[in-house]
Amino acid sequence: MKLKHLFLAVAMAASLTASAACAPAQAKKAPAQKSPRYVFLMIGDGMGPGPVMAAQNYLHYCVDPDSVLNMLQLPVSSRQMSYSASSPVTDSAAAGTALSTGTKTKNAMLGMNPDTVAVISVARQLKDQGWGIGLVTNNAPDDATPGAFYAHVPNRSMYYEVDRDAAFSGYDFISGAQLRGAKDKAGNPTDIYNVFEQQGVQILRGQKGAQQVAESQSKRILLLNPEDYGNNNELGYAINGADADTVGLSLLTSVDACLAHLEKNSPKHFFMMIEDGMIDHSLHGNDGGTAIRQVLSFDRVIARVLEFYRAHPDETLIVITADHDTGGMSNGCAATGYNAFYRNVDAQTMSKDRFSDLCQSMLRDRRVYTWDDMKELLARSFGLGTTIKLKKEQEEDLEEAFKETFVDRNSTDEKGLYKTSNAFAAEVFKVFNDASGFGFTTRNHTGNFPPVFAIGVGSDRFAGTLNNIDIPQIIRSLTLKK
Repeated sequence: MKLKHLFLAVAMAASLTASAACAPAQAKKAPAQKSPRYVFLMIGDGMGPGPVMAAQNYLHYCVDPDSVLNMLQLPVSSRQMSYSASSPVTDSAAAGTALSTGTKTKNAMLGMNPDTVAVISVARQLKDQGWGIGLVTNNAPDDATPGAFYAHVPNRSMYYEVDRDAAFSGYDFISGAQLRGAKDKAGNPTDIYNVFEQQGVQILRGQKGAQQVAESQSKRILLLNPEDYGNNNELGYAINGADADTVGLSLLTSVDACLAHLEKNSPKHFFMMIEDGMIDHSLHGNDGGTAIRQVLSFDRVIARVLEFYRAHPDETLIVITADHDTGGMSNGCAATGYNAFYRNVDAQTMSKDRFSDLCQSMLRDRRVYTWDDMKELLARSFGLGTTIKLKKEQEEDLEEAFKETFVDRNSTDEKGLYKTSNAFAAEVFKVFNDASGFGFTTRNHTGNFPPVFAIGVGSDRFAGTLNNIDIPQIIRSLTLKK
């Protein structure tokens, strides 16, 4: 049976169950709802409705007209409100705290209420009742979203304190890129790895470390990228994701390792939080093509979790959402009118960040680059001027930006949350987005509805319009012993 047909059958079964609930009073009382033994909370960081629809449109127009994202096939599809206690536009710390604890807090605060009183996550409560806990991200594991499930700090940038909370959490498995708390503000090493080891945590690294998880005798594992693999946000950041990388981790590799560890050490029941943080990175950079690829990459991880669900359909709950929307991405923009051109994504072979790095390297190079050199690079890397036909004014704008950046050395770089983009790279992606129909309202977050998708035991509870604090409260009601 095809996956799409399987989920249609599940949806029909759910509909029949709902109809039975409306039967006359003399009908037999329905049995109490079962509790899930395995809970997956999957968070696409920054994954608002725009990038989800863009990824779906890419599948439809560029892969197969009948292709549907796994997340869009789930029987429950709803939305949640993400405002924080201090703003209608949340940051990741406040949103993560809401999704993990069921408490609204101020932007930048992690695991605390607005009065700086610690609030407890559903993961902590489940751990205290004997559940296995796994937190997996392709961002730094001490970043805001994973940190919200174990840390209690007034500011998310207190990385060393966040890491200490992780070490003392007792959680079974934590995975991500590098620990930001491994160095202090002056760049000097801290003792945080020793702290983890003193708490009985085995530290494994990279693809080799992921392969060692299944045979490990340790109850607690911290799986990170190799120490020399790059900065904290390197994981999965290339345009094609990290799946082809034989050294660094991919989100899918980390999820498989976490599942192996939890199934071995906590087969009775476990909770996993899985975050794709790279969606947020590409959207902060207003890189529409990379955002689409990252959503597709996240959807492949969802497919992996659905394999587990199909093996345990009466014991599993999967909830998929986002902490907030980033970028305000649209499908169609002023430059394309009533259209958008998703095939342009196939012409893009380099993310905005990588192209910006390349431009900075070219500026440092002794070689003098001409506009003809750059046109050849733009055609090869983005299809600009070949696959994507440029208007005369677009090519003139690009040439002028090239002159200001590479000849006059008089351009102003574009500042973003994670990365400052080379001025010429910023202009290239403005042209690429305009040609493709990818509009953006901001390089920050928005207050747009994050989507919610669910399947499994208790998934009907996630229907309708939710508040983000409802999500952990519902999970609590389904899982915690009274």
